[in-house]
Amino acid sequence: MSESRPIVVLVTAGSAENAETIARTLVDERLAACVSILPGVRSIYRWQGRVADDSEWLLIVKTERRMFAALAERVRALHTYEVAEVIALEIAEGSKAYLDWLAGEVG
Repeated sequence: MSESRPIVVLVTAGSAENAETIARTLVDERLAACVSILPGVRSIYRWQGRVADDSEWLLIVKTERRMFAALAERVRALHTYEVAEVIALEIAEGSKAYLDWLAGEVG
């Protein structure tokens, strides 16, 4: 698998402030080309033996596979959660112009 393959990384945050801090840092440090923040996400999950139901902010991070390890480490350092969600998904297809732009903005 090519290290320069584009990926989308999903991260949830517990506050708008934490989401913005993570997003700006990832873009400023060129770990991501773009981060979209979606407010109003409702997450229902099991945590410490009980079912939790929380409002969260979803960050959709556009980057390349070669940046994932550094990106995940940076998210964990900035995140307020004990266990941060950092999940990468391959981008199977995309507009050439967008993917070229993405590649030029990371690293």
